[in-house]
Amino acid sequence: ILTFVLFCTKKTATESILQIVPDTMAASSSTILCNASESDPCRDDSAAFLLKLVAIASILLSGAAGVSVPLIGRNRRFLQTDGSLFVTAKAFAAGVILATGFVHMLAGGTEALKNPCLPEFPWSKFPFPGFFAMVAALITLLVDFMGTQYYERKQEREADDDQLQGIVVPLVGEGGCNDEKVFGEEDNGGIHIVGIHAHAAHHRHSHPHGHGSCDGHSKIDIGHGHGHVHGGLELGSGARHVVVSQVLELGIVSHSIIIGISLGVSQSPCTIRPLIAALSFHQFFEGFALGGCISQAQFRNKSATIMACFFALTTPIGIGIGTAVASSFNSHSVGALVTEGVLDSLSAGILVYMALVDLIAADFLSKRMSCNFRLQIVSYLMLFLGAGLMSSLAIWA
Repeated sequence: ILTFVLFCTKKTATESILQIVPDTMAASSSTILCNASESDPCRDDSAAFLLKLVAIASILLSGAAGVSVPLIGRNRRFLQTDGSLFVTAKAFAAGVILATGFVHMLAGGTEALKNPCLPEFPWSKFPFPGFFAMVAALITLLVDFMGTQYYERKQEREADDDQLQGIVVPLVGEGGCNDEKVFGEEDNGGIHIVGIHAHAAHHRHSHPHGHGSCDGHSKIDIGHGHGHVHGGLELGSGARHVVVSQVLELGIVSHSIIIGISLGVSQSPCTIRPLIAALSFHQFFEGFALGGCISQAQFRNKSATIMACFFALTTPIGIGIGTAVASSFNSHSVGALVTEGVLDSLSAGILVYMALVDLIAADFLSKRMSCNFRLQIVSYLMLFLGAGLMSSLAIWA
């Protein structure tokens, strides 16, 4: 009996020791990892520096090319913002931005805020990545709404100033007469127009089928497409394009700085190589979507150029900042992890909102899309293709 008791006691003690040792080793290794700089067998500072220079050049050229194509092409027939080619290319770019928000930025924020180097409280007690993304989406909605209201009121004041005195426009119907009258129509066949709303009403009266059926919409696209898209007949459309372009640039720039810094602080060529290809692809199509929105907003050439340059330079600047602090940067420190996780999550919320609301919904729920079945099919294919390709890049980067 005594021998059996001693055997059991010895066995229990041995098992306890075997359980304690791995835990102690894991805790010590985790402490060393969290308190020291990143240890990577592929680390090569000189090779990483050269690759960062290549990344700056490649990403700068890709971003500049992507944002320039719609701006230069708006004066070319095949790339005008009211053309089918532009709509389908923009759908592809919207899919890229949507996948960037969901698959890359939100996943990166989750990984950072769930890192074991962070204290258990509060980071393990609440799903902060999704919360920060939601907050960012709601704040973007508020900014979107307030900006649209501001620009619409500004347009109304300018329209009222330009049309304080009424004008009489002759109405010519089929056969030279028109028995029906609209608001403001005079007995002599003219219409007294005061303000931009009345002008739009007269335009709809002159083209009764322009917005009520797909047949009328198709005719307008052929005969009066330029006037409808660029003429400013709908008061809110110009304001929406201005706000969308500015908010989209804000969201893209914020996460471009983050991904640039992330690449810059890395000293591993094995990490940087796939990032160069992924970010170049990503920047080109993000730039295309932004350039399209800037083109639709009809900014002056100077303003459009400033916005385009600001976008093209943000990621290279981020890479430069990351490279400068790489020697003293510890990616496993609490401050770095929290900053990266919060900024990635906020960027994800902004990008997801902009992709779904201001890019995808604005085009896919439009009258033009609903009246063109072929355009619907191609646009959906391009949307899914863009999202799929950008998502698949997460395998490497």
